[in-house]
Amino acid sequence: MIEKYIKPGQRVEMKAIKRTSKKEDAEEKVYASKVYDVVSDDEIEIEMPMEQTKLILLPVDGEYEVNFYAGPVLYECVARVIDRYKSNNVYILLFELETNLRKHQRREYYRYSCALDMDSRNLSEEEIFEAGDKQDIFRLVPGLPLKHSIIADISGGGLRFISNYEYERESLIVCKFELFVKGQSKIYEIVGKVLNVRLLETRNGGYEHRVQFVNISNQTREEIIQFIFDEERKHRQKESRWR
Repeated sequence: MIEKYIKPGQRVEMKAIKRTSKKEDAEEKVYASKVYDVVSDDEIEIEMPMEQTKLILLPVDGEYEVNFYAGPVLYECVARVIDRYKSNNVYILLFELETNLRKHQRREYYRYSCALDMDSRNLSEEEIFEAGDKQDIFRLVPGLPLKHSIIADISGGGLRFISNYEYERESLIVCKFELFVKGQSKIYEIVGKVLNVRLLETRNGGYEHRVQFVNISNQTREEIIQFIFDEERKHRQKESRWR
């Protein structure tokens, strides 16, 4: 039955469940990987996640919120690691599902660390069109001057970038960057809202901006998620060749 929804190769995100109320545990690490095989209706093999070139050995008996990216649909469940082993030169985590699969209602996105060139500028008032009860519609004016920066991490929900200039919090900006998706290079121009800005002590005059994408299309969001998944897979393949 579960094979109707979960299939080998699908992207997975895992977040540890900690039985604590400490503030420092408010933001748990999210690990990205993919489904290796569906063993039964309550057991799934997932490839061990990696950070850069290092395998992350999630502990046996550890409980996780697991999100499965099944095309346009996102499913979630709580699962427990019951075994770790190597199969066909792939390191595997065997998960036992402790809850039924359900569609994910509140979507959170895995943030991929990177160093990508980006250009940006403030959104002008003339580019914002009121749409009644709907979200604002943005009609971008081409050819306006842009300022260079570096994306430090990106997700389907937004990005974080480093620059030598500062935007105001709550301001709307245009983020322009290039990604390699499904074998093709593509330029994206996405409107984002600046959620937070901080001065970097390690950089002279450097600023870190955290941005949430605004009014982004589902297709664009899925392409960004696909880019992240492809990049993570490349890292895993490199590590496999080095072993």
